[in-house]
Amino acid sequence: MKIGLVGLGKMGSNLAQNMMDHGNEVVAFDLNQDFVNEAAGFGAQPATSLEDLLSKLTTPKIVWLMLPAGKPTDSTITTLTEKLNAGDFIIDGGNSFWKDSAAAAKVAEAQGINFFDCGTSGGQAGARENGNFMIGGTSAKAFETLKPLFEGISDKNGYLYTGAAGSGHYLKMVHNGIEYGMMEAIGEGFDVLAHSDFDYDNEAVAKLWNSGSVVRSWLMELIQEAFADDEKLDDIKGVMHSSGEGKWTLQEALDQQVATPVIGLSLMMRYRSMETDTMTGKVVAALRNGFGGHAVDKAKK
Repeated sequence: MKIGLVGLGKMGSNLAQNMMDHGNEVVAFDLNQDFVNEAAGFGAQPATSLEDLLSKLTTPKIVWLMLPAGKPTDSTITTLTEKLNAGDFIIDGGNSFWKDSAAAAKVAEAQGINFFDCGTSGGQAGARENGNFMIGGTSAKAFETLKPLFEGISDKNGYLYTGAAGSGHYLKMVHNGIEYGMMEAIGEGFDVLAHSDFDYDNEAVAKLWNSGSVVRSWLMELIQEAFADDEKLDDIKGVMHSSGEGKWTLQEALDQQVATPVIGLSLMMRYRSMETDTMTGKVVAALRNGFGGHAVDKAKK
């Protein structure tokens, strides 16, 4: 299968390699020429523009976007709906708001273009291999064309066609809301330990908890790695940035009158972290860096 991939940042670059590992051809484009050159170095076919990328694809053309949510994604989708033909495919693999995805799908599908919103989880490691994908879009029938692609790049049971356009990004939104709560709980636990009368080895505790305990998880593995590098996370500030999906989840819960106190409070704690440093903030910041390569703010010494 030949895929046009637009957006070659941390996730896009890894995803391109994952696709090629499973026999797919990738035509790669990014506004940053260095990223395009890097992709060409590992075997992708470089494109100099969106138009150039489209010219190098075969029918049906499949274009996968890995762009920041909002204007970059929206404007690119608008351009694609003007240039693609009926039967072609757009896959938005970024973290777009689900209502924006549903609206974009209506425009694309009115012209016969298949549109799929794909929530992508697993961080950079998942993009590179054995990813996790939540996919809404045009129809189950149209998805059959894309199924071999997802079979290759996903973990076992690691992809799901979820139905109507918007449902993929909706599911990813709720997934990220859960993620907020899980990371907050881990951070709070280590904060209690840090204030106790006992001298715990944080790395050893994380390793212990990740070895057969009820709370074992990839997140626990990641914080173990972070503590191995920095025993008390003294080198980073406990500022917990957020990408917006926790807020979207809470807003949706309020609209549906569904009680989500853990997710709501975890979002509030991220806002709280902007004011004063906490161990909770340090743990969550380290976890976000571990799974997604998200930036951390270095502590001043």
